[in-house]
Amino acid sequence: MPKFHGNVLRSLALACMFTGVAAGALMPHAALAQPAAVARGLPDFTDLVDQVGPAVVNIRTVEKMSSGRASANGMDEEMLEFFRRFGVPIPNVPRPQRPQRPQDDEQPRGVGSGFILTGDGYVMTNAHVVDGADEVIVTLTDKREFKAKIIGADKRTDVAVVKIEATGLPAVKVGDVSRLRVGEWVMAIGSPFGLENTVTAGIVSAKQRDTGDYLPFIQTDVAINPGNSGGPLINMRGEVVGINSQIYSRSGGFMGISFAIPMDEAIRVSDQLRASGRVTRGRIGVQIGQVTKDVAESIGLGKPQGALVTGVEAGSPADKAGVEAGDIITRFDGKPIEKVADLPRLVGNTKPGTKSTMTVFRRGASRDLSLTIAEIEPDKPATAKAAEREEKPKASAAAQQIGLAVTELSEAQKKELKIKGGVMIASASDAAARAGLREGDVILAVANTEVSGVKEFEAVLAKADKTRPINVLYRRGEWAQYALIRPGR
Repeated sequence: MPKFHGNVLRSLALACMFTGVAAGALMPHAALAQPAAVARGLPDFTDLVDQVGPAVVNIRTVEKMSSGRASANGMDEEMLEFFRRFGVPIPNVPRPQRPQRPQDDEQPRGVGSGFILTGDGYVMTNAHVVDGADEVIVTLTDKREFKAKIIGADKRTDVAVVKIEATGLPAVKVGDVSRLRVGEWVMAIGSPFGLENTVTAGIVSAKQRDTGDYLPFIQTDVAINPGNSGGPLINMRGEVVGINSQIYSRSGGFMGISFAIPMDEAIRVSDQLRASGRVTRGRIGVQIGQVTKDVAESIGLGKPQGALVTGVEAGSPADKAGVEAGDIITRFDGKPIEKVADLPRLVGNTKPGTKSTMTVFRRGASRDLSLTIAEIEPDKPATAKAAEREEKPKASAAAQQIGLAVTELSEAQKKELKIKGGVMIASASDAAARAGLREGDVILAVANTEVSGVKEFEAVLAKADKTRPINVLYRRGEWAQYALIRPGR
């Protein structure tokens, strides 16, 4: 090893300090000669905003509030009458400084986003943006406003289509979701908190994210907030690849995770909405669960795949085809079922009346079964929501205390659900909402007592000890489960 004089070493050390190489870490000549990695600059979104921005719209919704139903501070008319009779000031409500509103006043309900799908005025947005609205107002970037007609809304995918009377509008270009890659840049335009034409950007965090039965969501870190719902998710080619729909949040605001509906799924839904105003989906009548690794190994399936049949509806297509509880559905119409969420999507996207083939794994062997796809009961149209609100009865004092309002079940509903009694939740708030109850759930029992109707429900609830958690047996879809309502919280 060659020896260096002290002055030479000091000179080398000083040279290393100025060249960024640590003393004692001298690199071979070949390594020093290698070119540095080319750094990529951040993308410029300005051209994309100019290109897509004019096709993005702001959506405002209003609903007609009758003075007989309107309430101050969320109180119903009975509670307000109590305060008026005894001259008690209404909590948290200032004295009116202007005349009372007319009998049917239009009240702002919400703000969302959307984008122009075709130049003749079809606009796509989220179903929850227009749900329950009596009037939908679409504002273009040039500040023109149009009253829109709701063509159709599909709650299962959260896709809605509205129509405005205009022509020659700037329309978006729909992209190929299959080309979307994790890590690529995407951009969103919308109206967060009512701030129109707001642009945010980020990257695709994941694809095929399972958060629902019918949608493999696109996950991004693009800043999405209330008001962005229904706006487009745009790739760097200026194509719309998704509809911004949901966020993961513990605070109600953006926390770095947002979800978009893939555009291929949204187009499939919008085509049906434009054609008939509703979406038809297939069903086969099975309850399914996940196939665990231990189960797969124990029955000889090998790897965990497919959908485990936990129940078969009597008289359903699956029942007629010979499907049994314990079967594992591994293929549907030749397409593999890798995970349990794949089956509802494939079946749901199959036109009712179609003859399909399904492969099941049963007692160590696979077999093919033929069946005819039935139709899922369609959702009620969004335009019928206003009439539904008028028919909802007022909640009793006991029900109000826990945040519940319920309605009677019709005989047809009882027959369909195969139950003898119960009540349907019309609205859930406060303690009931915190317990996980929501509109559309069917309450079967309260405080270990079965309820046959609204009167019995209210009687049982009135006797329940409100200082302790109240157990409620309820049904959501095909499944029954318990919830604990804590009134004091």
